[in-house]
Amino acid sequence: MKFFKFFLCVAFLAFFVFTSGCASTRTRLMVDSMGPLMDKMNAAVNKHTDVQMVKDAMPAALLQLDGFIEASPDNTKLLVRAAEGYNGYSFVFVEGKNNERAMRLYKRAFQYASRALKEKKKFAKAFDGRIDEFKASLDVFDKEDVPALFWTSTAWLSWAGLNVDDPEIFLALPKIKAMLKRCIELDETYKYGIAHTVLGALYANRPVMHGGKPKLAKAEFERAFELSKGKMLVFKLTYARYYTYQIQDRELFVKTLHEIIDAPEDLFPKMGFINASAKIKAKRLLQDVDNIF
Repeated sequence: MKFFKFFLCVAFLAFFVFTSGCASTRTRLMVDSMGPLMDKMNAAVNKHTDVQMVKDAMPAALLQLDGFIEASPDNTKLLVRAAEGYNGYSFVFVEGKNNERAMRLYKRAFQYASRALKEKKKFAKAFDGRIDEFKASLDVFDKEDVPALFWTSTAWLSWAGLNVDDPEIFLALPKIKAMLKRCIELDETYKYGIAHTVLGALYANRPVMHGGKPKLAKAEFERAFELSKGKMLVFKLTYARYYTYQIQDRELFVKTLHEIIDAPEDLFPKMGFINASAKIKAKRLLQDVDNIF
């Protein structure tokens, strides 16, 4: 009942934001005060193992977040929450089925998260500049900025991965790598070591002859497995998709996917949704193994 009342409250407030015509101070204060409740809502979704139910609910939730941001455009926590939501929705439900739409969603996630980072003037000024200036600007961030840094870099990388013919990605990749490394410097335990996983995917994204670095990739994945105690199945899924393919180890690819599929349903209750999603994706990859290798 409490969950239902909270949902009605959120829905009403979102409707009010969308239809009021202007984001008044009162509305902004209302939105800003909802942070703790949104944290609880996010925790509840993460525990949910009915992937279809989450899929059906997420578009409305994302539109609500858009409305809240209209009401409180400088709320960095809201910007990061929306970036995480759009990125996650695209990764789990859209990429691989409609990549054009996935690119738009990743771009929206990137725009929200980078907006949060650009509140630091030094970073905003260096963002489109040379890589040395960009790297130097990252020193303005501390541990509390890790979520914005991570979702900016991962959404940017996900977008780049679907735009391999765009010359912009060659300028973006060094900056993405720099942000991921800064995340690890500041707090490698964020989301159970997820920055290590994404950095591992970045090192494993290309063959060795084109600049791929399998030894570095393996080290990053192993650190992510250590930090998560092997409970984050999406880390293993990323390992299979990128590292085992990079080294062309079909046997390891199949073995890793079976580990994901056969993992207990209650392996990590706090992350039930993403683990359930990883199982679904692992089954699809396993069915496609002959086309992949």
